Amino acid sequence: MKRLSMVGLFGLIAAIAAGGYWYWQKSAAQGSDKGKIAQGKPGKEGKGRGKGRGGPVPVRLTSVTRQPMPVVIDAVGSVESEHTVAVRPQVSGTLTAVTFKEGDYVRQGQVLFRIDSRPMQVSVAQTQAAVKRDEAQLEQARAQEQRLRPLAEKEYITRQEYDVAATQMKSLEATVTANKAVVDAAKLQLSYAEITAPISGRTGSLNVKAGNLVAGGTGGAPLVMINSTRPILVTLSVPQRNLDDIRKSGVQQQFKVEITPNGGGKVLATGTLVFIDNTVNPSTGTILVKARVGNENEELWPGQFVSGRIILRVEDDAVTLPEGAVQPGQDGPFVFVVKGDRARVQNVTVDRQLGPQVVIAKGLNGDERVVIDVPPTLTDGSPVILAEEGGSNSRKGGKSRKATTEAAAN
Repeated sequence: MKRLSMVGLFGLIAAIAAGGYWYWQKSAAQGSDKGKIAQGKPGKEGKGRGKGRGGPVPVRLTSVTRQPMPVVIDAVGSVESEHTVAVRPQVSGTLTAVTFKEGDYVRQGQVLFRIDSRPMQVSVAQTQAAVKRDEAQLEQARAQEQRLRPLAEKEYITRQEYDVAATQMKSLEATVTANKAVVDAAKLQLSYAEITAPISGRTGSLNVKAGNLVAGGTGGAPLVMINSTRPILVTLSVPQRNLDDIRKSGVQQQFKVEITPNGGGKVLATGTLVFIDNTVNPSTGTILVKARVGNENEELWPGQFVSGRIILRVEDDAVTLPEGAVQPGQDGPFVFVVKGDRARVQNVTVDRQLGPQVVIAKGLNGDERVVIDVPPTLTDGSPVILAEEGGSNSRKGGKSRKATTEAAAN
């Protein structure tokens, strides 16, 4: 009996302990739920206030301006020499001298190479001697003809004897004339021993050095290539949609062309449009045009890839904005126009972009104030304040709002 009493007592103690633990856990859970509910209400209210009734957005404003802006056609192309010459020898012989350095700029008529001229000098001397011999014979034949002429007239000699003397004189006259032509040809060959620059331009690499035997004619590699670089041509591929704009005035108007490095940069040189191809390339949909550039300082180099801008005309009163004010949208580009103290979305039509400036074709009158460097939190109808330059907006919020409102009103 005593053992059963002890077992019952221990069971009662265990039941009381289990009930107490259950009550403690329930009370802790209820307290946690109340804490979550208490924290959730202000959080929900704060989110709604931030979304629908948030504070003003700090913005920077810029004015829409009207100013002269060119109407241009941008294209890419390459630089090419207006005149290229392959210098080859016209006579055979040993190359004795090269009077320039590779890559030098040479003038037309400047001596570039010298070929051993001794064989040609000998040929000139031989032909000149032959001419002198024939001239001496001609003088004798003329004297004979003059002596026989009066005798033939008085019939002291036969007509046949006189005709032989006259024919010999005329034959020697022809021989002297022919030999003089041979002398001129020999002198011409001698002049070829000095190879001069046929054009002014920049020389390329030398293919033959002094001491080598060269052969006259068009076969084989040239001694050097010369490219004219002053002036120079720039070949551009223009989309065919711009063909009518160019043809309206034709090449006679001499459109100005600005040349910049391929990929952008400062203007390297300017020139004028001098050629429009007579065929549109069907595979690319472009037409070839050429501009002539003075290139006095050789800013451009043959074979160089460049970008070109053809200036068709200047629009005197174009509506312009900085690039950072125009935003892309599903319905096209738009800007935020500040009216009062709120930003409003205004759809615009962009005509073209020139550097950092965007030309607006439709949507703005030219007297608006728009947001530049648009903040990501700015939406249609958002209240705005003028952003402080290099400082906090919270200290002067009221003053900024007032400044923005006055700026928009003006």
